Amino acid sequence: MSPSPHVENSFSAKFQTGQVLTVASGHFVHDVFTSFLAPWLPLLIKKLSLSLTLAGSLTIFIRIPSLLNPLIGVVADRIDMRYMIIAAPAVTAVCMSLIGLAASYWMVCLLLFVTGISAAVFHVPAPVMIARVSGPQVGKGMSFFMAAGEFARTVGPLVAVAAVSLWGFEGTYPVMIIGLVASGLLYWRLRHATVHSKRRHHSSVVKTWQAMQHVMIPLICLVVARALMVASLTAFLPTYMAAEGKSLWMGGTSLAVLEFAGALGTLTAGTVSDRLGRRFVLLTAMIASPALMLVFLVTHTWLVFAVLALLGLTVFAAAPVMLAIVQDHAHGMRATANGIYMGINFLIVSGVTVLGGWLGDIIGLRAAFAWSAVLALAGVPVIYFLPRHTMQNK
Repeated sequence: MSPSPHVENSFSAKFQTGQVLTVASGHFVHDVFTSFLAPWLPLLIKKLSLSLTLAGSLTIFIRIPSLLNPLIGVVADRIDMRYMIIAAPAVTAVCMSLIGLAASYWMVCLLLFVTGISAAVFHVPAPVMIARVSGPQVGKGMSFFMAAGEFARTVGPLVAVAAVSLWGFEGTYPVMIIGLVASGLLYWRLRHATVHSKRRHHSSVVKTWQAMQHVMIPLICLVVARALMVASLTAFLPTYMAAEGKSLWMGGTSLAVLEFAGALGTLTAGTVSDRLGRRFVLLTAMIASPALMLVFLVTHTWLVFAVLALLGLTVFAAAPVMLAIVQDHAHGMRATANGIYMGINFLIVSGVTVLGGWLGDIIGLRAAFAWSAVLALAGVPVIYFLPRHTMQNK
């Protein structure tokens, strides 16, 4: 499909499948590379003699640029950031592919920090572009976008482990070619697209927060409640499997199963929430996922993959619904609102990942996983305080 010469600044009246799939595909390639860290974590722990706390702190460096997310959102509401979206997969691919060559903890941190900047300039404006071409089906558009990320985190661990098997940990850099090609294709498809809207009065972080705090505060509480469970699974599942005596391939496969099921969950959750309501889908996911987490911890046979599949379906289902809620109530400040939400989200998850590593050092990963499920259940009552009705931007 050839790119159209112009993409409207106003919101689409219908769901534009081609444009949605283009942005979602960029998300897929980008997140394939950011998902390399978890399966490579046992190798980094061994190579650099890291504790679980230090290993968990690596996530901070890939997420700390999210401090800039609100500012990126304001900028994205004012100027066109499509070239940053286009370049992000290439930049991320280069940095993540060089991790195997890093000779020190701080070199890994530097590569992850640059990756984090690249991820920030992609993830803030890209959902706004999705919202613009999704028409009245914002939940469906966010499902496509988030599902692409989850599919990436399914494929990514397998690619990471396969690259190590093929070239060795220090020889994995050729895989960056995939990201370079992806950015070239994004340039061809999106070079005439736009992210910002032409408005006389531009948004600010303070004004956006004041207009959105009735939505943001409950959402942030939900992020806190589920953060330890999500972060522990995505960062430490292969490490947990290794501690249980399983192989690197078993750990990578477990994460792939979790993320593949998560992709299916995110693909359906937003669309279902368009029909049955955002709060209903959130309530279902917030009750089911902690229960399945506890079941996973007491399952020791090959049935663990079935449990991980069910866990993945539910634990990631909340993400596109929460993102759709932000877009539903953004009142013409979509990029800024998205920047605030994602900035806070990423920072919470970063801090909680370190907490998960620290808890793993103190009480063991099994107990840390169990406590994460308890905390997630504590967030269920917060759903009551979310708005019952959406307010679509025109």
